[in-house]
Amino acid sequence: MMKIFRIIIILLACLQQENLMAQSTLIPSKPMDKLILVNDSYACKDKCINDTSRFCAKNFSPYRFKLKQIIIPSVLIGVGVIGLKSDWMKYQNKEIRNELQENIDRKISIDDFSQYVPIVSVYGLNFLGIKSKHNLRDQTIISATAYAIMGATVNILKVTTKVERPDGSGRNSFPSGHAATAFLGAELLRREYQDTSPWIGVAGYAVAAGTGFFRMYNNRHWFTDVLAGAGIGIMSVKAAYWLYPSIARIIYHKHPLKNAYLVPYYSKENKGLVCSITF
Repeated sequence: MMKIFRIIIILLACLQQENLMAQSTLIPSKPMDKLILVNDSYACKDKCINDTSRFCAKNFSPYRFKLKQIIIPSVLIGVGVIGLKSDWMKYQNKEIRNELQENIDRKISIDDFSQYVPIVSVYGLNFLGIKSKHNLRDQTIISATAYAIMGATVNILKVTTKVERPDGSGRNSFPSGHAATAFLGAELLRREYQDTSPWIGVAGYAVAAGTGFFRMYNNRHWFTDVLAGAGIGIMSVKAAYWLYPSIARIIYHKHPLKNAYLVPYYSKENKGLVCSITF
């Protein structure tokens, strides 16, 4: 059992480090309506208006693909996939299952409910007036996109891999849909509220990790099922953010930013005007 808790702690630490790195390289805590669009990247509007002699903030896009974003989910999915064939991983799965089942008196089905806690929290905090990156409408677009990707991936893998569940109740164990749902919600919670407090995301991931733990505790999934499900959930959210600008243009027929700005600029290389328009 200590193996599981060590892995959970390492995962939470890695995600917290990713969050801190993101905050150190991006413009500090600026809401989307405080930014201007420049070649699919964003710069700080207020500062550039006051200092038009140069681009005074490092351009960035919260929707742009970055290789480092996929490291953690790729490792989780990769370990899960390796577990399908690796005798050593199969042995570890059984060892963890046996350790968890050793002193169980009864099942605790909290995982059937806790899987939804992170995603419900995304909307709950929004209704409470806690500042998030997107409004309710756009959160729904991102959430629906992530769920569509996650659901399709999980169900295709369950049908194709046909891994038997630890309790022998079926051959659809890999990957864990509960874990995928929980970690999807946790990553959404982290992304939407990381500027408000990084600990909101940590709390979401703690609930998601608990969901994965109870899937194993209740003998419904192998350890590698949970790892792969977690990776798929996280990756689905990242893909949803990458796709969001394109989906928003299709739905709104416009770019998903607010207000319109025309800002002059020049640098050693070029000069001109930066224009951002939203109706």
